[in-house]
Amino acid sequence: MPADLLNDAFFAGLSTSTEGFETAQTLPPACYVDGDFYAFEQEAVFNHEWLCVGREAWVMEPGDYFTTAIIGEPILVSRTRKGELVAMSSVCQHRAMLVAEGHGNTRGFVCPYHHWTYGLDGALVNAPAMEQTCGFDKGDIALPRFKVEVWLGFIFVNFDLEAAPLAPRLTQIETALAGYDLAGAEGPRPDPGAQLPWNWKVMFENNNDGYHASRLHQGPLHDFVPSAQSVFPAMPDEAAGYLRFNGTTHADASFNVTQKALLPVFPGLTEVDRNRMVFANIPPTLSLVVTADMVIYLIVRATGPETHEMDTGLLFAPGAMADPAFSHKLEANMTAAMSIIAQDMHVDGLVQVGLRSRFAIRGRYSWQEGAQIAFNRWLTPRYQRTWSAIAEQRVPA
Repeated sequence: MPADLLNDAFFAGLSTSTEGFETAQTLPPACYVDGDFYAFEQEAVFNHEWLCVGREAWVMEPGDYFTTAIIGEPILVSRTRKGELVAMSSVCQHRAMLVAEGHGNTRGFVCPYHHWTYGLDGALVNAPAMEQTCGFDKGDIALPRFKVEVWLGFIFVNFDLEAAPLAPRLTQIETALAGYDLAGAEGPRPDPGAQLPWNWKVMFENNNDGYHASRLHQGPLHDFVPSAQSVFPAMPDEAAGYLRFNGTTHADASFNVTQKALLPVFPGLTEVDRNRMVFANIPPTLSLVVTADMVIYLIVRATGPETHEMDTGLLFAPGAMADPAFSHKLEANMTAAMSIIAQDMHVDGLVQVGLRSRFAIRGRYSWQEGAQIAFNRWLTPRYQRTWSAIAEQRVPA
């Protein structure tokens, strides 16, 4: 998209994506493929929103840490000796070397390049051979800190130190997930995901799309979650996420060949919970697929205008993993889940190809795509507010 198409008319036109499904249009294809728009989007969305980076269970002990990256920003999360959860940049403040990789337990972070050493809280504690550098005071230097918040066991960070808290804007989603006690759920640490060749929004739209379920996934591995039983609850204007409830054809449905839960059902579920699945999105990074016996969480990490990485994790009811037959039961679930995910990934890649085409247009919605409109209603005000702020800065005083 030529840069001159990023103008007042373009952003005003996005409002049609927030209307009811009867009249709404999809976002312009340029929002998914254009480098200039992605650069704008980093400021409009990622620089000021809460970004999920992992689970608190990964950093429970003093010295525990892990690293990740979103929009190219290297992120380091650690637990200090005092028990504080800290999120910060992993970029050394000397020559920009990364001070940590992967995950583990440590007493501090030593830059491998020149051995500048930082505490678990990011404070610089040692800088060799700097005594002859004029005005150098290691007390003035630290790894830049981010805001951090834990919600239902998930760690979120925010680059904007003035950002409003996250949890108060997720009360409706938290209520919907109460029976699963996600803060106490158990699961292994996922491996970092490989890079995927489609825009992060394509991934979000697919994860919570009720329309395609009975079509793309038609067959015994998914027919118990029919598209016709999709429900899209209205969300408050200030909400930080959105939901899809999808009724199931029987209680305790799960993704395996038996169509029934093989693992222990989450003990706090109501009768309503046991007869539906919940799909919850907290953009721009966290998407949840919630069944009676297993939660799949997807941490979506944008890397470019047409690429992202995705970490795929699993959560189970407390004690489920202690069952000697756990691995066999999980294998049955994951065989079905991975078959479905493979179908999704195939079409996501083709959607990205189509979005690049000169023939890609702003399409129309079915009533079964209520989650897409909810996503648009989350995105569009952020785009429009940021564009207005940029436009005001261009106006001569």
